[in-house]
Amino acid sequence: MAPSRPAAIALVALGGFVGSIARYGVTLLAPGLGGTFLVNVTGSFALGYVFYTSSTTDRISPRTRLLVATGFLSSYTTYSMFAFETVDVSLMWGLLNVLGSYAFGFGAAILGRRLVVGGWR
Repeated sequence: MAPSRPAAIALVALGGFVGSIARYGVTLLAPGLGGTFLVNVTGSFALGYVFYTSSTTDRISPRTRLLVATGFLSSYTTYSMFAFETVDVSLMWGLLNVLGSYAFGFGAAILGRRLVVGGWR
């Protein structure tokens, strides 16, 4: 059963709070492009897993999906910092960052999905 609107907002807020703290922690351990790359790839993997698990099974409830996918992962991952850091480096590093981030991000999301539904379709 879907949570009430106030409960949904609270779940997203709680997940977002924890996700932003986790993102900051990664920044302390791996500042710059490396940390942003790490959160975006691991976040893509987790989102692929959570989304397909909640869509195809009953192992993840709508409440958990709101908390983890909409709340935590949307605060943990960061497109804006990816864009900012990419334009702040040389053209070569910027291109490598874009290509690597998208290739590994998509690959991670596919791997997360594959763990749930199997196969490469």
